[in-house]
Amino acid sequence: MKAFLKLIRFQNLAMIALMQIIFRYGFLELKSTPLALNDWQYALLILATIAIAGGGYLINNIFDQETDEINKPQDVVVGKTISETTAYNIYVALNIIGVGIGFYLSNFIGKPGFSAILILTSGTLYLYASSLKQTLLIGNIIVAIITSLSIIIIGIFDLFPIITPENSALMAVTFEVLLDYALFCFIINFIRELVKDLEDVDGDYNLGMRTLPIILGVSRTVKVLLILSLIPIIYITYYINEYYISNDLFITAGYCLFLIIAPLLYFSIKLWSAKKQKDFNHLSMVLKLVLLFGIISVLVLSLNIAYNA
Repeated sequence: MKAFLKLIRFQNLAMIALMQIIFRYGFLELKSTPLALNDWQYALLILATIAIAGGGYLINNIFDQETDEINKPQDVVVGKTISETTAYNIYVALNIIGVGIGFYLSNFIGKPGFSAILILTSGTLYLYASSLKQTLLIGNIIVAIITSLSIIIIGIFDLFPIITPENSALMAVTFEVLLDYALFCFIINFIRELVKDLEDVDGDYNLGMRTLPIILGVSRTVKVLLILSLIPIIYITYYINEYYISNDLFITAGYCLFLIIAPLLYFSIKLWSAKKQKDFNHLSMVLKLVLLFGIISVLVLSLNIAYNA
């Protein structure tokens, strides 16, 4: 069981599930937003999301066996604890579960075409693992987009089907918040993917992959990342001032300053002197914490609004 959980990156899947739970029960329901799915159907949407994502992590591990033998030999599962055939069977089962649930929910909300979203996501993750990962920046962008999609899919399945002329203004504002958080997740995940490329540069080089650190070199890539790291800092600082401070949401503003902006500044400072694999691994974990605190901030925002009211 431990090997299986490692294979599907259980911690990452738990974060996706937590994110979707917080957005539903710590944001949408606290705002009394009308929703298309009941509780158990929303639980199915979470299951479908993590099944597709888990399948993506699994197929990536299957294709990354040679790279992982060089970069992280202690973490290799496929071919050692679990056979490649078994891994493929689990991958197929996870995608059948994810796509099957997506088909059911799409038909329930009267939008059968929405099932294509999960099918395309599954196919894209396979293409990423098998070929696109080796293409400069394309793989990084795809992973970042698909991670942010786990927020957008909430709006697609839970909000879009029940938009009416009467609630369209409320829904537009709610969608805007979801898109803002999806953009935040995209930026942080894109930077994190580049950090992971720095962490895995030796194995990627030996297998002839074309990642940014291999094309530009480690030191130049670090400089690019330093510039990129300023984007979320500037973006979130602007967001805090424009939407939180101006609306007297000082608790949310303080939370974001101390638990999102401060770790991002720490990331930028530590990145300047990072050279070894363990340095980049540490920085990757910092960004994962930033993502976690960013997800929780939507609950803080909802409680702050309720407190002010």
